Amino acid sequence: MDEHMYRKNIEVGMKVEIVLKKDQKTGVLTTGTVKKILTKKNIHTRGIKVMLSDGKVGRVKHLFNRDCTIE
Repeated sequence: MDEHMYRKNIEVGMKVEIVLKKDQKTGVLTTGTVKKILTKKNIHTRGIKVMLSDGKVGRVKHLFNRDCTIE
């Protein structure tokens, strides 16, 4: 599903997997907790850009549900 493309589906404190700018070619994912939502638009085809609690910035590729499984 493409839930990661919609800003309304992402909340501060949510666990997500993102792709960092440097990892876009390889597709390596980084897991973390959303600290700040950076994309202002309601939808973005490549994923909503966020900052994780550790300061890393990237586009959301997967959302975790409350049970910590990938949706």
